[in-house]
Parts: sequence; C-alpha cells; structure tokens
Amino acid sequence: MKFAMKTLVAAAAFAAAGMASATTATLNVGSSVTDFGYTLSDLTGSGTLTFSSTLIGALNAGKVQVSGVAPATATVVNKTNAATKVVSISSASAAAPVTSLTGDYTATSLAVQGVATAGGALQSAPTANIATTGGSLQITNLNVDLTAKKVYADLTGANGVGTKTHVYLWDVATITGPTTFDLSVVPAGGGVVTSTNTLTGLTINTAAFNLFAQAMGLTANGITSLQTVTDFGSIVSTISVKVTPVPEPSTYALMGLGMVGMGLVARRRRAK
Repeated sequence: MKFAMKTLVAAAAFAAAGMASATTATLNVGSSVTDFGYTLSDLTGSGTLTFSSTLIGALNAGKVQVSGVAPATATVVNKTNAATKVVSISSASAAAPVTSLTGDYTATSLAVQGVATAGGALQSAPTANIATTGGSLQITNLNVDLTAKKVYADLTGANGVGTKTHVYLWDVATITGPTTFDLSVVPAGGGVVTSTNTLTGLTINTAAFNLFAQAMGLTANGITSLQTVTDFGSIVSTISVKVTPVPEPSTYALMGLGMVGMGLVARRRRAK
C-alpha cells in the first residue's frame, strides 16, 4: 500500500514537472491551442506593409502600378504633376489579415516566433519605358520569422518567374514593440491579450532582388534605380488572442491522488 502511494505521488510530481518547460505550437485562425493551463483561440489581427519613399521612387521611374491581392487590401495615393500631368504614386501600403502565429508557450507567457498573413500586393508595369520592358510581380502570404528577423513570401511573376513559395525576401533591421504575450495577467474568467509591433529597415535578399528584376522586366536603368533602394519599407502588425484559463493536467493528477488517498483511508477504517 505504501508502495502504491509513493508511485502515485511520483506520478503527480512527474505530471507537474512536465508543465515546466516551453512548448512550441502554431495557432491558426479558427482553431485553438491548449497547454500550460490555458486555451488560446480567436486569433485576429493584420499586418500592414508600407512602401518606403525610395521604393516608391523606383516604382515611379518604371511607371509601375500597385494594387491589392485579396484578402489583403491596398491603399495607394497618387499625385499629378501640375506641369507634365504625369500621374505617379505618392504613398502605398497593403494590409493583410493574420492567418497564424507560432510561438513558445509557457505557464505565464507566449513568446511569438513567427506570424503569417494572407494576400498581398501586385506591382505591374503595363508599358515599356526607360526602366522596364514590361512585367508584373505579385508578393503575397508574408511569413515573418521574428527570431531570425527575416520575411518570407510567395512570389508570382511574369517573364518566366512563375510561382515560387516561401521565398526569402527581406531582412529586418529593427523590431520595436512587444513580441511576448503576458498570460499571467489574464483574469480567472479569461480575456483578450493584444500586441502591436513594428518591423523597419526591410532590405531585399540578393536572390529575391534578381527575381524582382526579372519579373518586372527591368532594364539596366531600372536595375540601377532599384539598387538604390536600401530600405523597402516597414510592417506594422497588431495581433489579438483570446486566453481562457483551464485546469492543468497536474491539477487533475493531484485531485486524483487526493481521491485515492481518501479511498485508502476509508478502506483502512473499515478494516479496523
């Protein structure tokens, strides 16, 4: 009997110890993740890519047009030169819905490692000019690796590029704002935690640059213009997650141990 009690105590201790280390998991929109005494669900949010002024200058050199790729939406502001009547881009951005986040879960926090979005932006050069012979490039489904500070994307381009998935696109110079959700502040009845951060200093990977140039049909002048772009822009993401506390497995184990102990005491009393 003593051996059985010791075994149960050891099992309960093992269950509690199993909760001490972090678990890496992915939370998708419409699904939930339960671990460390919490259920995380109702993932919502968006990531907004804003083009830098130097990138817009390079796009204007090739008379490139920008539009959104669903479910993302693009906001493009044009300006007209009063003297030449030439229309060019003044500012451009694309807001895409968050589809998943991957992170390290512990008993008190969720440290976000990666965020994925859906949709993106289409850049098209419908007519040949000094910077391009014509082409297009669709950049969609951004996947941000916050740990490595890299951005990946799906590319669909003209001029033989075709469709390529999870292409290493940009390096991120700086991340500001929290990337960890503090779960310890969530009340017993549950609540919603929100985090907003900004990624700045997006520099393009060499292989991605070559795909960009090929898809857009850039001429020598167009390539030179794009090479002057040392910062492609910024990404601002806002993410919200519903957090609901639930009994931990260790709690159930200890409850079971208590019930077994009560049963053993009752049996010994009956034996007397």
